[in-house]
Amino acid sequence: MDDFFQRFAQVDGHSLWIEFAALVASVAVAWGVGRWFWRGRPKESIWFTRRVFDGLLFPVVALVLTDIMRRVLLGSQPVLMLSIAVPVFLSLVVIRLVAGVLSAVFPDHPVVRLIGRTVSWIVWLCSVLWIVGLLPVMVSELESITVGFGKTRVSLYMILQGVLSVGVVLVVTLWISAALEQRVLKHAVADLSMRKVAANAIRALLLFIGLLFALSAVGVDLTALSVLGGALGVGLGFGLQKLAANYVSGFVILLERSIRIGDHVKVDNFEGRVTDIKTRYTLVRALNGREAIVPNESLITSRVENITHVYRRFKVETNIVVGSNSDPEQVQSILCAAAAAQPRVLRDPAPVVFFVNFAADGLEFSLNFWIADPENGQLNVRSAINIAILKGLREAGIDIPSPQRVVRFASLPPKAASPLGGPL
Repeated sequence: MDDFFQRFAQVDGHSLWIEFAALVASVAVAWGVGRWFWRGRPKESIWFTRRVFDGLLFPVVALVLTDIMRRVLLGSQPVLMLSIAVPVFLSLVVIRLVAGVLSAVFPDHPVVRLIGRTVSWIVWLCSVLWIVGLLPVMVSELESITVGFGKTRVSLYMILQGVLSVGVVLVVTLWISAALEQRVLKHAVADLSMRKVAANAIRALLLFIGLLFALSAVGVDLTALSVLGGALGVGLGFGLQKLAANYVSGFVILLERSIRIGDHVKVDNFEGRVTDIKTRYTLVRALNGREAIVPNESLITSRVENITHVYRRFKVETNIVVGSNSDPEQVQSILCAAAAAQPRVLRDPAPVVFFVNFAADGLEFSLNFWIADPENGQLNVRSAINIAILKGLREAGIDIPSPQRVVRFASLPPKAASPLGGPL
């Protein structure tokens, strides 16, 4: 804090104007560089967004130029404004890197915004401590606070440094995996399921390697991980076997491609379209908007109907009763024409009508037709065909009888006399 006030007292108007001009020049050049590379680039990347100032490229270039200006002016005059600008631009770089990577890897996830805000508050707090000169004091205080783990004592600063190193490694790893998935796998692998397998495998491998480097940089002995690996194996064998089975089943599904994203399946009397295949579970969305989370082990061990993968023809039927005096052949012709007029109804096999029963109210017919897109709904096409059938029967003068029932009494009870002498 004293160093900050000393630098502030040494600043005069002339040096302040020089720093201001250098800062404006750095920001202007950074904006120009960002504007130049921004044109024609995809606006959903981490480096570039819909505005030049919101991307990662602008604060990175501004940070580099501002630090160069600060180092150049530091030998000839006291520097205050540029010393404040450097941590500010560095904070912007960290915040936009974390927010951009998390948004690219986990789009539309509610936790991403919470993590972004938390990182922003922490980074800006560290930036303020750096500017006023309290950050070294905080570091020394954290180093003096130690925590014992058996015979080993670790300072709180080392723990925070380890957490920070692991966080940086995770962010960089997720960034690399997202870039590989968007730039390489998207064009090299056409199948969506195989692309999912490759992306998950690359992400897991990079995370494992990154965590090893982060733990080694902090000072953790990696030979101790052998004990952890043995304990993890025992835990998987007893308590986490279901979880491990789901993860293994997820990779088996993605590799075998028995179920793919977009398939219309029926699992445990729940029918819908597969929207996503995770490493632990699969999301199945029904036509009414309900979504089921199905463990991957169930898709491997239980019976699953894949309507899309096995057979693209789906039969739909509707029944109707007409008057007893109707011509059966004319009714069959009207029903077939009503089904054939719908564009979703297949021509091969063609719609067929069966005279199925002599009903109590008339003649019962069953119209059978086939569609190739059951995921788009069945009731809507059945409703349209029923409306066409009703219109065709009315135009032909064919009656659709209403149910009638006749009640007969075999005998009536004798008329009871009222107390006044007359019948009740």
